Amino acid sequence: MRRTKHSDGRAGGRLRRLVPPMLALVPVLALLLGAGPATAEQATAGTGFSATRDGERLLFSFSDSRIDESSGLAVSPTHDDIVYTHNDSGDSARFFAVGTDGRTRATFRLAGVTARDWEAMAASVDPATGKGVLWFADIGDNLDGAWPDVSVYKVAEPETMRSATLQATRYRFRYEGGARNAEGLMVHPKTGRLYIVSKEFSGSVYAAPKSLRTDRVNLLRRVGPAPIMATDAAYAPDGSSFVIRTYFSASLYRAPGDLIAHLTMPPLRQAESITYTRDGKALLTGSEGAGSPVYLVPLPAGVTSASASASPTPAEAADAPAGTARPADTGSTAASGGRESGGIPLSMVALWLGTAVGAIGIITVIAYRTAR
Repeated sequence: MRRTKHSDGRAGGRLRRLVPPMLALVPVLALLLGAGPATAEQATAGTGFSATRDGERLLFSFSDSRIDESSGLAVSPTHDDIVYTHNDSGDSARFFAVGTDGRTRATFRLAGVTARDWEAMAASVDPATGKGVLWFADIGDNLDGAWPDVSVYKVAEPETMRSATLQATRYRFRYEGGARNAEGLMVHPKTGRLYIVSKEFSGSVYAAPKSLRTDRVNLLRRVGPAPIMATDAAYAPDGSSFVIRTYFSASLYRAPGDLIAHLTMPPLRQAESITYTRDGKALLTGSEGAGSPVYLVPLPAGVTSASASASPTPAEAADAPAGTARPADTGSTAASGGRESGGIPLSMVALWLGTAVGAIGIITVIAYRTAR
């Protein structure tokens, strides 16, 4: 039956109400449509990628079925051959201690904590005691403003690998300039200062105050840019550099805005985590999914020496004023494949944007049909 002009107008109004929230899914759809092979192992077939190329190798795969959305990763600063991880949203406030054979050694829960959307973790050492400290970031906000503030939990690293419930200290944060979605957390090993990296098409690095308060919300201030859609970040053990992971590659920095190099990464289903080995000579990177792999990626010698020789002092790295950015060292780029934008090859950016445009068309048609 032909619709009247009035019904067309009403349908159009419904369409306008439906499209905006659906457009928020475009980055997710673009990732799903353009992310590539289903697993890292499948991705190696026919691509020329070798598990031992440039020293890259599969370190282990998680064997615990409870670890089905590994979102954060950190190497224990005090226990040999122990890696910590936690799941993405939907799990309880718990984390896992995993050996380098992929087997879970212990499971730890945080007392009185609700896991809203845990997206990252970090490990540091208390300079006063020499004991390990673990940090868990409940900073996911897929609606970019659904939460008035986000939280980071500080936990004393367990001294024994025996499952237990641990006490945690909660720090609440808000961003200057409004709420952000974020998946990257890093802690400077010398100053103990905390940084959060937002996950956006125009991302940023935010610094927490020098001293964190538990009795009020702490303000996060922007100190530099971040690559497109950053999924994790980590400081080197000596504080000379930090790395930011995206779905497709990684970028190494001396300080916020001061790029050392872009780094190629093993192909993963959904790259979600990155951390340094304890000696700072390599990176570990992981993915979501049941039985997901963790890869060891050695850093090129030239990259590590460049970061050490020209690194700022801890005070300079921690106290960089908002918006400060030193020029990028494009001469030491480790990735191949031409120019890059925010750690992602421009060809990939073009593919991603093209996919997003196509997704917008599909969403519009679906929304229009739904509104009829």
